[in-house]
Amino acid sequence: MRNVFSIALSCLLTLTFFTAGEAKEEKRRKVRLPSHSISVAYSVQTVSVRTGCFSPQLQGILAHIAARTGRRPLVTSGHRPRSSRSGSLHRTCQAADIRVPGVSERSIIAAALSAPGIGGVGRYCNGIIHVDTGARRNWAYCGKGGGGILSARRRSGRRA
Repeated sequence: MRNVFSIALSCLLTLTFFTAGEAKEEKRRKVRLPSHSISVAYSVQTVSVRTGCFSPQLQGILAHIAARTGRRPLVTSGHRPRSSRSGSLHRTCQAADIRVPGVSERSIIAAALSAPGIGGVGRYCNGIIHVDTGARRNWAYCGKGGGGILSARRRSGRRA
């Protein structure tokens, strides 16, 4: 009889311990998160897209595009430390390739060109728009099979 009583008591204590632990976990889960985040202005296409090192200037450009278009840009490519292009601003986390679902390329480019601190704005034939904080320039590019660079010019009007 004593053994049964001891087993019942230990089960009761164990059950009480687990219930108390769950109550503490529930309290931990109810932590208030900040009401806004820096990345609210954009979203990423996949979890492998690196955006954690974006400069405040680049984040501001993305926020400006979001405000102008009424939709958050979808970042398809951010920081690429091993980019094959040596001069790529993706290497230094100063460039992003984006799409804005439901918004025309022309509207995205117009919003990007009006952003404070904008550098380069490029359009690729697959619908992706490149924005960066480098030198002021714009271009359209369709790759090797599509005729190479369609147009490239500096905003000063000179040919590149």
